[in-house]
Amino acid sequence: MIPRNPVAAAKVVVFAACLVPLAIVAAKIFGLASFGANPVEEVLFTMGKTGLNLLWITLAVTPVRKLTKLNWLVRLRRMLGLFAFFYLTLHLLTYIGLDRRFDWGSLIVDVTERPYITLGMLGIVLMIPLAVTSTKGWQRRLGRNWTRLHRLVYPIAILGAVHFWWQTKADIREPLVYAVILSLLLGYRLVDSRMRARRRAAAQRPAAP
Repeated sequence: MIPRNPVAAAKVVVFAACLVPLAIVAAKIFGLASFGANPVEEVLFTMGKTGLNLLWITLAVTPVRKLTKLNWLVRLRRMLGLFAFFYLTLHLLTYIGLDRRFDWGSLIVDVTERPYITLGMLGIVLMIPLAVTSTKGWQRRLGRNWTRLHRLVYPIAILGAVHFWWQTKADIREPLVYAVILSLLLGYRLVDSRMRARRRAAAQRPAAP
C-alpha cells in the first residue's frame, strides 16, 4: 500500500534504504553473492561504515533543514539515528563474535592496549541512552534534560571519527573526508548557536531613547 502522506512515504523509502547494506551482507552469507578475501573483515567494515554514514546523515538533518526550510526532515532523524545505533551495534557484535570468537581474554587485551577499540566501544556504549530515550514519551519525561542528554551525539561522532582514523593503517584519505564533513557539521552548529545568542542579546537590549 502506498502512503498518502509524503512524510510517511519518505519514511518508507528511508527505512528501505537503511536496510540495503544489511540485505547485501545477508545475500552474501546465504550464498547469493560473493564475499571478498576476508568475509569477517568485510562484514565488520560494512557495519561500521554504514553506522558512521547514518550517524553523519543524522547530524546533517538539522543544518539541511534550516538551510532549506524543509522542516519535515526532522521527522526522519530518529529513524536515522536508531539505524546508526543498529549498525554500530552489529559492528561491535561482529567484532566480538566473529573476529574475536568470544575470546574475552583477547578482547580485554584489545580494549586496554588498542586505544581506537576503546574509543569505538565507548562511543557505542554512549549511544545506548540515546537510543533508549529516543521516544516521545522519554522526551516528555526528561523535558530540557532530553536535549542536554542527546547532545552526547556530538562527542559520540567525534569518537567514531577518531576510531575510524586510528584504525586505518595506511591510506587516510577516507577517514580524512569523514573528519572534514564532521567538522563542517559541528562547525555549523557552533556558528548557528553564536548567531542565535547574539540575536537574543540584541532583542533583550533596551532600545535607544
